[in-house]
Amino acid sequence: MIITTVPIILASQSPRRAHLLRQIGLTFTIQPSSVAEEINSIHTSEENVRRLSLHKAEDIAQWHEQGIVIGSDTIVVIDGKVLGKPSSRNEAEQMLGMLSGRTHTVFTGFALVDVKTKKSYIDCEHTDVSFRVLSEKEISDYVATGSPMDKAGSYGIQDDFGAVFVEKIVGDYYTVVGFPLSKFYLAFTKFAGQLGYLKGSL
Repeated sequence: MIITTVPIILASQSPRRAHLLRQIGLTFTIQPSSVAEEINSIHTSEENVRRLSLHKAEDIAQWHEQGIVIGSDTIVVIDGKVLGKPSSRNEAEQMLGMLSGRTHTVFTGFALVDVKTKKSYIDCEHTDVSFRVLSEKEISDYVATGSPMDKAGSYGIQDDFGAVFVEKIVGDYYTVVGFPLSKFYLAFTKFAGQLGYLKGSL
């Protein structure tokens, strides 16, 4: 368990991120950020997810008097092209077709912002994911479920049928889910501890 003396706010509506935070014993409220997930082409993938994560956390921090706000962003990159959340079922099918039989990289960034002091911490992680070759029917049937529509790259790996597309991963599994969990845990406990907000953790 992670016990803090200030509120923790997750600036994300992702049920996968919320599940992971509960998994490490964190108690928090959810207040999704309205920051547009716009990719800046002059920045690297790492810079983009770090920047968006911070902007999301800062967006929510301004509405609170105290607490730590957690922001996060995930993108899928293949051939230098960034695949965010699909805007339509047709785009989702196109994305999955691009990923079929190939290896792509998932980047997940996270940011911690202390409301009172404005101090922040930002980091990211990346993982390579290899897909087996997918049939057109598999792609269309999966997209028809609606599941890919809120996921970067149009697939999920946790509690989702998209897991059967994945042949191999190299790196941190939880980065693909939506949080580099071990890195986040260490960063959060250090950040909260330095601010004097940590009462205890396992």
